[in-house]
Amino acid sequence: MAETPVVSFAPTEEQELIRSTARQYLEDRVGLARVRELMMSDEGFDAVLWKEMADMGWLGLIVAEEHGGSGLSPIEMGVLLEEMGRLVTPGPFFASAVLATMVIQELATTAQQADLLPPLATGESIGALAVFESPRRWAPDEPITRGRRDGESWILSGTKRAVLGGTDADALLVTASTDEGVGVFVVDAVTSGLSIEAEPVLDPTRRQASLTFDSVRVGADARLGSGDATETLRRVMSIASLYLAAEQVGGAQRCLEMSVDYAKTRYQFGRPIGSYQSIKHRCANMLMKVEHAKSAAFYAARVTDEPAELAVAAPMAASVSSESYVWVAGENIQIHGGIGFTWEHDAHIYFKRAKASSLLFGDPRYQRDLLGRALGI
Repeated sequence: MAETPVVSFAPTEEQELIRSTARQYLEDRVGLARVRELMMSDEGFDAVLWKEMADMGWLGLIVAEEHGGSGLSPIEMGVLLEEMGRLVTPGPFFASAVLATMVIQELATTAQQADLLPPLATGESIGALAVFESPRRWAPDEPITRGRRDGESWILSGTKRAVLGGTDADALLVTASTDEGVGVFVVDAVTSGLSIEAEPVLDPTRRQASLTFDSVRVGADARLGSGDATETLRRVMSIASLYLAAEQVGGAQRCLEMSVDYAKTRYQFGRPIGSYQSIKHRCANMLMKVEHAKSAAFYAARVTDEPAELAVAAPMAASVSSESYVWVAGENIQIHGGIGFTWEHDAHIYFKRAKASSLLFGDPRYQRDLLGRALGI
């Protein structure tokens, strides 16, 4: 009788190297003081840091090697995003290096990949995926935006909202309904008939935009691949949700560390507040939430090549991580007391990121609905 193979969940040497290198770089070159500067700036991110991330291979981490990337797995990307989440790293990384890159790799022809992926991997181009159209409607199917053929061109009409990185991108990947099913079209940000407007956001470290297409004309080759892209888009959004879960784990872990450090150094009635049972219990509960989210996110990253397993693991990770991060970020403020509510303290930056992220690809209720469907409930 053949023995069941042992699956190791221990991080590999390469994954540990990614983690340590990313943490050191982000602490040295980003840091929360720099995050504050960038979130208040007009640009929202630092072009120099963007170039440095490209030089380290971060922007092409999941891009195939033949297109200038590293060709690493979702687990390595999850490790990197966890570290970026620890410092609420601002900028269009998730929009370009994750969402846009995945859509192109999943949908585009070989020729289109050779044309679009190398600039994304080197940072010369920034991509963004425009899929959502109305609040609280996160399913990527049946977009209202319409694409119709006109000779050798396509005409796009409609509006997209909550486009992550939409104000920074030069290559917009736009979903639209066509007579051949849902299609994804590459649209240059500087195109006649296209207007881009920044949207007010809760989390200023992650900019969003609304796009209006007034009979925008694009070439016949602007459509990625052929046929209906609905199932592919569902897979992309599913994997994106587990990547976001990894990022949320990093933020929640940092909130826990902030709380524990403060509880050790803040004295009240002659003793550290961490010595009081109520604070101990809060920190212990925070640890449990973080560990639950970490386990769910890490497992989901391991099963991206197993559709049936991913359909369960991704929404579970998204739901658990979203709720855990919001709760832990809120507890972080409570443990810090009055100072935690002030603009000068970093706790509010994490709380805003946590709350905004929980709505990014579907709130926990929506994710549990997906989970129920996958389980046949």
